[in-house]
Amino acid sequence: MNTHLTTALRLAAAGVPVMPLSADKRPVANCPACTKLVCGGRPNMKTPGPCTCPRPCHAWAAATTDPATLTAPAWATSWRQAGAVAYHPGGAGLTVVDLDHADAVAWARRTLPATRTVSTTRGEHWIYQGAMPSANAVRDGVDVKSTMVYARWLGPGTGTMTTLPDTVRALVVKEPSPVRPVSVAVPSGRGECRHRTPVYLERGIAMAEQRITAATSGVHATVYRTFLAVLSAHGRCGCLTEAHAARLFAAAQTKGESPRHCTDAWTNARTALGM
Repeated sequence: MNTHLTTALRLAAAGVPVMPLSADKRPVANCPACTKLVCGGRPNMKTPGPCTCPRPCHAWAAATTDPATLTAPAWATSWRQAGAVAYHPGGAGLTVVDLDHADAVAWARRTLPATRTVSTTRGEHWIYQGAMPSANAVRDGVDVKSTMVYARWLGPGTGTMTTLPDTVRALVVKEPSPVRPVSVAVPSGRGECRHRTPVYLERGIAMAEQRITAATSGVHATVYRTFLAVLSAHGRCGCLTEAHAARLFAAAQTKGESPRHCTDAWTNARTALGM
């Protein structure tokens, strides 16, 4: 049993999901069955899939605390060739603030609550108790590593670990992009009005806005499906106006969709309906 596997088993016993890194400190390459996600991805990835590959494919998504998996023959070659051990901070309920240079470290000391720190080649890892979304380059030389990423294990560090503060959570909160007015053509059909009174149309538009703003993943697909449903229900009688479309576009933009993506989704929905 090599040193990296011994370290991994010790961390796994403490509840820290681990994985091998190759000699270049990168995740082990996916096997042929998983290359380019032809396997569909693992169930715990951002887009859950059915992959049950026994090998350490998919980087952080393969990190595990199961000693039987870590010592299985399918992982043996990776451990023999490993250059380091990595772990999934979010899977252990942790967040790592990765400080890449001296200025970033100085900023952290001025700004963030003291916690356990680990020295790195260029700076420090500040480790907090609590998981959150991850993000790179939240400021110069600062990455936040927690869910759906890996961090290299560089030792236990020094100091007392503290609870994840709001100052760290705020680092990944992006200011919403300004809503830009977009003018699009709406169908000018003169078919029979199925919603009969304006209240039905208003209710449909309000429900569509709510469907978009409630989306937690697959926003672009949700926007397209919502546009498709609205146009299918209200686009052939001529009651749908540019003001209605603008409300839907505004809801989509608050979820991060660009005006171009909104326009494309609208145009594709009209094309699909033959409008």
